[in-house]
Amino acid sequence: MVFEVTKISEGVVKPAEPTPDKTLRLAWVDRYPTHRGLVESIHIYRAATDPAKVIREALAKALVFFYPLAGHIIEPVPGEPSIECSAKGVYFVEANANCSLEDVKYLHRPLLIPKEELVPCPGPDDWAVEPHNTSIMMQVTTFTCGGFVLGLRTNHAVADGTGAAQFIQAVGDMARGLPEPLVLPVWDRQNFPDPKIKPSPIPELPVLALDYVILDFSMDYIKKLKSKYMDFSGKICSTFDILCAKLWQCRTRALDLKHESEVNLGFFASVRHLLKLNKGYYGNSIFPVKVTASSKKILNSDLVEVVNLIREAKERMAEEFFKFAREEIDTDPFQMTFNYESVYVSDWSKLGFVDADYGFGKPMLCSPLVNNDFIASVVILKAPAPLEGARLLASCVTKEHSMEFIKGMNNME
Repeated sequence: MVFEVTKISEGVVKPAEPTPDKTLRLAWVDRYPTHRGLVESIHIYRAATDPAKVIREALAKALVFFYPLAGHIIEPVPGEPSIECSAKGVYFVEANANCSLEDVKYLHRPLLIPKEELVPCPGPDDWAVEPHNTSIMMQVTTFTCGGFVLGLRTNHAVADGTGAAQFIQAVGDMARGLPEPLVLPVWDRQNFPDPKIKPSPIPELPVLALDYVILDFSMDYIKKLKSKYMDFSGKICSTFDILCAKLWQCRTRALDLKHESEVNLGFFASVRHLLKLNKGYYGNSIFPVKVTASSKKILNSDLVEVVNLIREAKERMAEEFFKFAREEIDTDPFQMTFNYESVYVSDWSKLGFVDADYGFGKPMLCSPLVNNDFIASVVILKAPAPLEGARLLASCVTKEHSMEFIKGMNNME
């Protein structure tokens, strides 16, 4: 059987009421060059009745509160992008699939439907705003079983993962008949530091030909490792700490580098708590955490010792962030090293996407549509319902090292 998606309708959804006509300045971190682009994701729901109609109407109501997202990015001064609150609207597609979610294995990888059929990809005749200047797009694809997939493309310059999740939760609040979002949005981009440090130019990215791997970890295994770390240090650690340590060690072993070779682990941490931002802040509020060690150090350490390295780096982050905020450094802390010895981890498990309820219950799975050969990366997800635990989407080793990496990751001793 050939699985096909047919568009039923597509067009612009505008705010349900008049909204302010103004231009809003983006924060320093919003303006960072690598954030200017659309992040694609799918959100899978088991059952619903007329989800496209429900979400389209709720989207129009939510845009009254999140009116900047109905606008688009402009850049009248080079390097100083802003949001023009034009009420232009959000591009929205309604589509039907000729199969059930079960037929396509609930869109677990590899995808049996091309991702381009699951998210909006309008041509310039349909949507004149360039993708890197678009705030958000949505597509609702209904499957024959009654389930549906919400396909999102959100601009990282306008909202980070937590902010994007806040927005679609607000759409869910409207869909469930609430008079306003449970968390009211605020712009407040002036509350993020605005140092004079210039962002580094986008680096040249290597072509790594990375293998794509899905790895699942039970809650029992995660709890066992957390308990082991508690016995070792007398402190608690997070699921993120445990999984980062394991994948960093297993990946380093699989790469079989010289002992003196440096290996790098990187991720972004929220600084909302450090800045005491309003709960409704939906802009980027992140800062990089980087950990570097020799291959020998990572290989010869117990897993809990690697956890310690990660936690120590996280504890240093606050001091490093405030130095950045006070302009006590003159180098760009967001500059990353993109080589095969470096791996970057993104945690989607706690962003809030899994809490978006349009009146049909919460999604069984939310996942980014990331698969590139430029950056060795891993995404941590909440395990698909009804499972408990975590799922890792790993695109961090080449075919040559894939078997050894998977072997290490599947060793649950």
